[in-house]
Amino acid sequence: QVQLVESGGGSVQAGGSLRLSCAVTYSAYCMGWFRQAPGKEREGVASISPGGGDTYYADSVKGRFTISRDNAKNMLYLQMNSLKPEDTAMYYCAATSPLLPWRNIRVPDFRYWGQGTQVTVSS
Repeated sequence: QVQLVESGGGSVQAGGSLRLSCAVTYSAYCMGWFRQAPGKEREGVASISPGGGDTYYADSVKGRFTISRDNAKNMLYLQMNSLKPEDTAMYYCAATSPLLPWRNIRVPDFRYWGQGTQVTVSS
């Protein structure tokens, strides 16, 4: 059973930065970050291959967010810069098999989920 624990959320003003972390018990899976704002569906933010060499982003965060991983530490990260109020959401890390279409960053394709960490961006 893969376990995922997010940390690093908080409150920040627009234009600021935050770095989310996710501790994972098994590092051979593809990983992703998702977010869910109140009243909205959960959406994909970014995904990364098991080795970290391939990354994919939602258009809304390209150029502002960077996904990375440190397999020696079993950690996943999301560096978020130039934050906007519309980035406010609960952020979740997730894991899935490389055999599934993880590049599309779709909720149904990810099997294991963390409990989430809140990010609030004020204007």
